[in-house]
Amino acid sequence: MNQTVEKAKKRLNQLVHYEKVDNTIYFKGTKEIVELKVLSDEIIRVRLAPRGFFLDDFSYAIENSNFDITSLETEESDDAICVKTASLNCYIEKETMQLRIEDKSGLVINEDEKGVHWEENSDHGGNYVYCSKRIQDDECFYGLGDKPSDLNLRGKRYSNWGSDTYGYQKDRDPLYRNIPFYLGLHHGVGYGILFDNTFKSYFDFGKEDPDVASFWADGGELCYYFIHGPQLLEVVQKYSDLTGRHKLPPQWALGYHQCRWSYYPESTVKDLAHNFRVKKIPCDAIYLDIDYMDGYRCFTWNKDHFPDPKRMISELKEDGFKTVVIIDPGIKVDDNYWVYIEGLENGHFCQRGDGPLMEGSVWPGKCNFPDFTNPEVREWWGKLFEEFVEIGVDGVWNDMNEPAVFGIETFPDDVRHDFDGHPCTHRKAHNIYGMQMVRSTYEGLLKLQKTKRPFAITRSGYAGVQRYSAVWTGDNVATWEHLQIANVQCQRLSISGISFVGSDIGGFTQDSNGELFARWIQLGVFSPLFRTHSAGDTMDQEPWSYGEECEDIVRKFINLRYQLLPYIYTTFWQCSIHGMPMLRPLVFIEQNHKETHHRQDEFCFGDHLLVCPVSEPGVKGRKLYLPEGGWYYYFSDKYYQGGEEIWIDTPIDEMPLFTKSGSVIPHFPVMQYVGEKVVETLTLHVYYKNGEEISHLYEDHGDNFAYEQGICSVKSFSLLGDENSLHLIQYTHGDFIPSYHDVELIFHGIKADKISISQDGKTSKKVTKQKDNTFSIKAIRDFESINIDFE
Repeated sequence: MNQTVEKAKKRLNQLVHYEKVDNTIYFKGTKEIVELKVLSDEIIRVRLAPRGFFLDDFSYAIENSNFDITSLETEESDDAICVKTASLNCYIEKETMQLRIEDKSGLVINEDEKGVHWEENSDHGGNYVYCSKRIQDDECFYGLGDKPSDLNLRGKRYSNWGSDTYGYQKDRDPLYRNIPFYLGLHHGVGYGILFDNTFKSYFDFGKEDPDVASFWADGGELCYYFIHGPQLLEVVQKYSDLTGRHKLPPQWALGYHQCRWSYYPESTVKDLAHNFRVKKIPCDAIYLDIDYMDGYRCFTWNKDHFPDPKRMISELKEDGFKTVVIIDPGIKVDDNYWVYIEGLENGHFCQRGDGPLMEGSVWPGKCNFPDFTNPEVREWWGKLFEEFVEIGVDGVWNDMNEPAVFGIETFPDDVRHDFDGHPCTHRKAHNIYGMQMVRSTYEGLLKLQKTKRPFAITRSGYAGVQRYSAVWTGDNVATWEHLQIANVQCQRLSISGISFVGSDIGGFTQDSNGELFARWIQLGVFSPLFRTHSAGDTMDQEPWSYGEECEDIVRKFINLRYQLLPYIYTTFWQCSIHGMPMLRPLVFIEQNHKETHHRQDEFCFGDHLLVCPVSEPGVKGRKLYLPEGGWYYYFSDKYYQGGEEIWIDTPIDEMPLFTKSGSVIPHFPVMQYVGEKVVETLTLHVYYKNGEEISHLYEDHGDNFAYEQGICSVKSFSLLGDENSLHLIQYTHGDFIPSYHDVELIFHGIKADKISISQDGKTSKKVTKQKDNTFSIKAIRDFESINIDFE
């Protein structure tokens, strides 16, 4: 830790006075003011004004801060002021102005070690700001975005400063994203802290002092939000209440995506599309990297490579492919380039501190860079996509937006930004630059595409970026270690509020091989963003690139992805409406069970699927932990009782995948792309449970905004089983009418050889078990109940 921060480790002055104004309590020392603002019964904001005044209350992270407060009161004792909500007691010590937060049982959830501090920044002006917390017994830490390390952060230190990290390795820090949100867990109680500071920031989870967790920044304000669970899932939900949630994407965005640096010319793109369809491997999107541009100039086309992009995109669309194009922030300095001319004439580019425009080299050569923190620039940038939308481009891939600059890594500190009317240097704007770029993209597409849902992905981002975009984990490497890293990164991003995430399947740099690619595809099936991507200096990396055996395995698992799309879409809906992370580490399933606190291979995808990717070569089997309850191995229906570690065989054409007992998993028929077929019969796979379970199915048009006017449907399935019978009840809410009129119900795990079935109270009929040990029946789409008696 540097000396400046070390100096900052001093106590604030004693409390002189406090006052309550509505839901905010101000604690005044001789110089400093600490503000404690109660947003809800479980969310409290803490701010420090070192010299007695606060900065403007502005944040790119926070979307909503208006919540209900059940009760709020203050009590004073000889030693402390206690701020009480319906869920928490927050004590401010008079002697030190330190904070201690307890739940209503008296358990200390979070407490200051030295608390909030500050020190003048003599090099840049302003202040270093700092906060230290006591680490509780057996406390674990999670979150913090895309850090490529073990899931549990205890004993580690990290920084947030968006960086272009080509071919990064395990524990490399910092990376592309800047998500200053972490979760703590001890004594079975979870909480979260969002450190809303966009300067270069640091997080220490007991590395320097094993008893102290701390976070600090090189400037700005000490402002953080404490979020009480007590369940870790609830913490993430409340975090997303604050910072916003993913919008429902177009359903095609949940299909398989094929990308490479680069597919060109047009004949290469058309051959790629042809091979997918001939080989019957589903695919929804093809990406065009920077070589589609004229001299790497954004918003242009290389007419030698793509003489008629509108025709090409239209022909791809006829074959079921969406086209996604890359866009970088660097605009080539070129007096004959219309985007450069517009940006220059309207003052849209960033300036250096002494006046000249910020200039740096990227792919086109010398470039200027838009100031995406200026709302006028965001409006201009969004309109630049008009021609792309007119010719049929369906999505935009935002890259190099840390921002990356060749030779100097990123912008110099003195570059100026508008910061939405709060002018600042790049020291403050760096970590939100990429987020504001993809915000500009998303908002532009939203206006131009009108009734269509936008699709955008970004490499860099800050807390709240999920409101605008999906993300991927950056320029990874084709190694088994990176397959392991990708698994953990996707889980970590999901519990950091960013569920729409995936990795470059197969690895971006270096050559993959058939076994590694097949295993990575298996992980990708259970990553919300399912995209293969590779660099131009590597071997081809399409599903058929590694021989027929690998191709067959890849086809099998991409088919599985398309069969599971209604389940995946429903899981995304839960994320967008309720803030539920799509990928859930086992500690989020059993936070009271210490066995799960350090496990990171296994995760749950939604409510009812458990996944454990194979991430080592040549293995014939592996150990994994199943949470408590019953689980069915997906490929054989073999039943396992959870709550312990098991051994599972891992043939190359299977992966450890389990379905929770009692669940109802909807399946589509296999399609070559979303919407290829009209679904005439929906298949519901029902898994027996001796007990009760609830499942859901969300449906809408899949590509427009009619769901916002209530044109959608939520089906809830309530299953109740015992030793002799099984009862399934369906409740439907909403006005959306799907294409299918019938459902096929396939019942798994019933031990009887024959069953008697009655639908909606009608006369029962007998059904015999099939060769695969399942029972299959047809029912009308809107059945109310299915009753099964075992014989």
